[in-house]
Amino acid sequence: MHDPAQASSIEGWLADIRAYFIDTAPDLVSLFETYAAEAVFGRRYIAMDLEGLEPGARILEVGAGPLLLSCQLVREGFQVTGLEPTGSGFSHFEQMRQMVLERAVALGCVPRVLNLTAEALAECNSFNYAFSVNVMEHVDEVERVVANVGNSLIVGASYRFTCPNYLFPYEPHFNMPTLFSKRLTERVLAGKILGHKEMPDPSGTWKSLNWINVVQVRSIAKRLPRLRLTFNRRFLVSTLERLAFDQEFAGRRSPAVRKVLLLLVRLRLHQLLRFMPVMLQPIMDCRVQKISDSRGY
Repeated sequence: MHDPAQASSIEGWLADIRAYFIDTAPDLVSLFETYAAEAVFGRRYIAMDLEGLEPGARILEVGAGPLLLSCQLVREGFQVTGLEPTGSGFSHFEQMRQMVLERAVALGCVPRVLNLTAEALAECNSFNYAFSVNVMEHVDEVERVVANVGNSLIVGASYRFTCPNYLFPYEPHFNMPTLFSKRLTERVLAGKILGHKEMPDPSGTWKSLNWINVVQVRSIAKRLPRLRLTFNRRFLVSTLERLAFDQEFAGRRSPAVRKVLLLLVRLRLHQLLRFMPVMLQPIMDCRVQKISDSRGY
């Protein structure tokens, strides 16, 4: 079984990469810190799942970005495939990814990289586990991605992903409320969207958003009977608790929102949110388990 104590080693890996960026591309350090924090969060997110995998298990990271977490999992002894095209809204990944791979080559922790979209994934019965963090809201065809990733798993394996639930009227990338639909929100708030100063490519990022939601995912699962879907209602509680220890994550929220959420956590009132139906929660934590061996598409 995998040793969970290895999780702490991600800090050593990130420290090495950070030093490399400071020396060779200081202009990318700020961007690196954002993705480093996401890698730490991602490692925590899948920690319990990794404990149940055998050494050398085959893992697929869907939307591996700059490959920070994929490389870390290779360091821990897993066979990792990072699926990551450079697409609309994410052109800034490319230089960072190449630099990460340079260090990974030097340190002997290079994952297998598939430069294609999840809609084009054609592997079958290959992986013991798959995951993605804040990726499913950017894919072009949600149903095809779920089907393809499901097909790529061995029977009994799971694909776990977290992403926004757009039934909740809030857009986390732009830190703003939404108005019923993407089209109406864009029409009313176009200036705020396109003028977003903290995002390298606000137009591309906005175009990439697919407005995924819990009802849609449930409907997809019904059409893919070889897969079993479950939602984790407690994930919102743990996400709010992240505000207490992750300053980079907390800093992405407006001061007003941050104060309200931190107050809820300090008063422990956020624990009540575990009783909220998943359809009404702003984020979803989904697990899709392959229960039989048959292609969905």
